[in-house]
Amino acid sequence: MSNDLKTRLKIAKSKFKKRNPPENNDQKSSFGKAFQLSTELVSAVLVATIIGFILDNWFDTKPWLIIIFFFIGVAAGIINVIRSAKKMQKD
Repeated sequence: MSNDLKTRLKIAKSKFKKRNPPENNDQKSSFGKAFQLSTELVSAVLVATIIGFILDNWFDTKPWLIIIFFFIGVAAGIINVIRSAKKMQKD
């Protein structure tokens, strides 16, 4: 009886695998990759600009810290995009 059960399980598993091929979750669509890269760039610029705005209000140095932190955010965003693109290229 146990051999019969093992045989039936093997048959059921093979049928299941044929109907449901394994999905490769590591593969992203091109749109997904582009969206990720653009989000990383925009979020870095946005966060740095907000920090600059808050510090400008705190130190009363408008608009200098906003400008400085904007460019820091742009640089950080570009570095993040380059890192992510290299990682995507490896995968």
